[in-house]
Amino acid sequence: MLEVRQRTLSSVKLVVVKIGSAVLTESGQLNHPFFIRFAAEIAALREQGYRFVIVTSGAVAAGFEALGFSAPPLTIPEKQACAAIGQLRLMRQYETEFARHDVAVAQVLLTADDIRNRRRYLNARNTLQVLLGNEILPLVNENDTVVVREIKFGDNDNLAALLTSLAEVDLLLLLTDLDGVYDCDPKASGSASLISVIDEVDDEITAFACVGKSVTGTGGMLSKLEAARRAAAYGIPTVIANGRRSGVMARVLAAENEGTIFLPRTNRLSCRQHWLAFAVEPKGSLHLDQGAVKALLERGTSLLPKGVIRVEGDFGVGDPVSCIDPAGLEIARGLVAYNSSDIDKIAGLHSREIGYLLGYDAGADVIHRDNLARL
Repeated sequence: MLEVRQRTLSSVKLVVVKIGSAVLTESGQLNHPFFIRFAAEIAALREQGYRFVIVTSGAVAAGFEALGFSAPPLTIPEKQACAAIGQLRLMRQYETEFARHDVAVAQVLLTADDIRNRRRYLNARNTLQVLLGNEILPLVNENDTVVVREIKFGDNDNLAALLTSLAEVDLLLLLTDLDGVYDCDPKASGSASLISVIDEVDDEITAFACVGKSVTGTGGMLSKLEAARRAAAYGIPTVIANGRRSGVMARVLAAENEGTIFLPRTNRLSCRQHWLAFAVEPKGSLHLDQGAVKALLERGTSLLPKGVIRVEGDFGVGDPVSCIDPAGLEIARGLVAYNSSDIDKIAGLHSREIGYLLGYDAGADVIHRDNLARL
């Protein structure tokens, strides 16, 4: 197992570290000793040549007490008010502790809409590259003060996974209050065993993984498994480890048997394909026959109209759609060359008939392979 870790982590230099609320807070308040230790450990690792992007939760947890709540509120306006107060407190805490080690920090607030929009995605990418190039430590969080359901990441595990391609990192490190992934809930069973290495996040892994979440957080082990799956698709390993343990990051980077490591896919997606697969929101779906599914998955071909059985949704040219196999599973996402109405007209037909039926011809492909990402 150690040999697998050493081989997987030997070339790691740039790391996304996501810290959950369960690690950042203690009894509903910011855990000040953690910030002191975390800043010291990051500073020491930077001296060794490592670079970091930090995804930090905790804004709502840091602010609810100031509004007189005894626990994180349930309504969206109250949560957003807490985030407005807490984000300032959170950044102040980071800035104070990192300043002791002469490490400058920068705040980067994002919404899912910033990532879905290709232009804003590239702007965010350029910003992170400039910060990292100038030895600034980016502190990334979801912009909870303004975010609504339609532009929400869901949780910071998902945000961290998207940053693997956005920042072009080498490792995703998810720090939680558990030692890693267990074969059952360790908080409910004394016989739970820690899993050291996971080759692939499949149904078996998600079935027996602990799916609980903390009082102050929004994620759980299931969201971390999904984050690991998304990072693996970009060819990036993930480690889930206990952020409450001193020196945990150094041990992970030294390839010691710390936490659970998820191995990356060998047939990795490109940066643009990763964005297509996990950042954009499908506007509709195309149901495919088995021949088209096989061509897409095994040969990496474009999607031709002949392979489309049925169209769902109302979408335009260039919109993202899901590709569904005969069993109802989403196998790919892509940007269409024709709108939904026209695809419906040419579905099941040969490409040579497109011009005759539509009165124009935008190409032989419904989705070109350059605009397609396999899931």
